[in-house]
Amino acid sequence: MLNILENLPPRLLDVPVEGLHGLLGGPTLIHLPGRRAAPLFVTVLTHGNETTGFLALQAMLRKYRDRDLPRALSVFIANVEAAVVGRRFLEGQADYNRVWPGTDQNGMPEAAMMQQVVDIMKQRTPVASLDIHNNSGINPHYACINRVDNQFLHLAALFSRTVVYFIRPLGVQSMALSCVCPAVTIECGKPGQEYGVEHARDYIDASLHLNELPEHPVSSHDVDLFHTVATVKIPPEVSFGFGDVAADLRLVEGLDHLNFRELPTGTVLGWRGSNADPWLSVRDDNDMEVFGHYFRFDGESLLTTRPFMPSMFTLDETIIRQDCLGYLMERLLPE
Repeated sequence: MLNILENLPPRLLDVPVEGLHGLLGGPTLIHLPGRRAAPLFVTVLTHGNETTGFLALQAMLRKYRDRDLPRALSVFIANVEAAVVGRRFLEGQADYNRVWPGTDQNGMPEAAMMQQVVDIMKQRTPVASLDIHNNSGINPHYACINRVDNQFLHLAALFSRTVVYFIRPLGVQSMALSCVCPAVTIECGKPGQEYGVEHARDYIDASLHLNELPEHPVSSHDVDLFHTVATVKIPPEVSFGFGDVAADLRLVEGLDHLNFRELPTGTVLGWRGSNADPWLSVRDDNDMEVFGHYFRFDGESLLTTRPFMPSMFTLDETIIRQDCLGYLMERLLPE
């Protein structure tokens, strides 16, 4: 399933995202030389509807069309088939960001491909790994890490002072690459926003110019560090909607406007409209059900039981059904 190239295919710098499958034929790993041998590893289109990473990569490579890259660059262009129709992934496909080494979905062909990518990159000893994403709700640009390590924090802070540490879900690119080199996931807002493309382009370029990542601590003034403590899902048997709708669970309109805001105890997030049960699945880092730790119902109202900060809450029904409603975070103070 994996194409491996040692040069840029003709038209790659100008092809629209929808044309990548026709140009490449499938997921493709491209190795390009640079003045420093240890490569930067960049993954784009892990989800086919998250286009900012590829557009940023195109823009960055155009800058170096007629000159050497500052260091070698390895690029994995992932779900080009789903990109044709602007979907996260296609029916019958695995989610490409849930099947990297460490996944609980072993045995799938996509998992074997991701293992191949990681094995190849181990041999090339990359200086760092960047996985570039978009999200569907209202969120700031931020970076995610899977190890609270000084080099990882420096790499993340180069993109944003807002940094999120998480260890769930399993099988994500950054967690697999964290065993190889400092690795981050960067979240660049919604697709189609020019600022997101420009920010990601400049971040890739800055990362190519890294000599090495510092090992000294990041100043507490330079980073706001959060820990994702739970994943919120709506069970498939529970109907839902936003605002004044007929559904088992009615969530507040503009729920995604609450992302990255610290919510006090007693915040109303929705209402139950029938006697359906369960309402929400809230699972922590140990995959334990912890609904009652964060939420309760007071009559019909869904209330928070403790302060927390949401992230990636979305209004997109497809993403909610395929993945989750969003995540709960708490501040993590550096040691």
